[in-house]
Amino acid sequence: MLIIIPYLLLELYFSLAVGSKIGFFGSVIWIVVTFIIGMGLLKNAHLSILNSLTSLSSGRFNIDTFHDFATFYFLGAILLIIPGVFSDFLGVVALLYSLFLQMGISLPFKNSRGGDKKRDDIIDVEIIECDKR
Repeated sequence: MLIIIPYLLLELYFSLAVGSKIGFFGSVIWIVVTFIIGMGLLKNAHLSILNSLTSLSSGRFNIDTFHDFATFYFLGAILLIIPGVFSDFLGVVALLYSLFLQMGISLPFKNSRGGDKKRDDIIDVEIIECDKR
């Protein structure tokens, strides 16, 4: 609930600011065009997922990259369907990230322990010493 209210306030602010610049009909066209783009992306999602599955099976993607691609692709398409300037901006950012993933470019994210997420060669262990006397 704490994140929804700031999101709605930002959405309202940016939508009113852009709407005052481009006018009522410009806003309606904006909403319809982004809705059509979002629906088109959802309609063709199976092709994008199939393409990334092919990359997964060929070894170009790992399972984390495939998961991130699919998540950000669907999130971007859904955010484009939702009317509003801020949601459209977030949708475009999500789609750009999924495009970067598809091209083989990934941004380095940190995991919860502060380490690099892409380091699969590190094994995290805990050593417990037992006193056998």
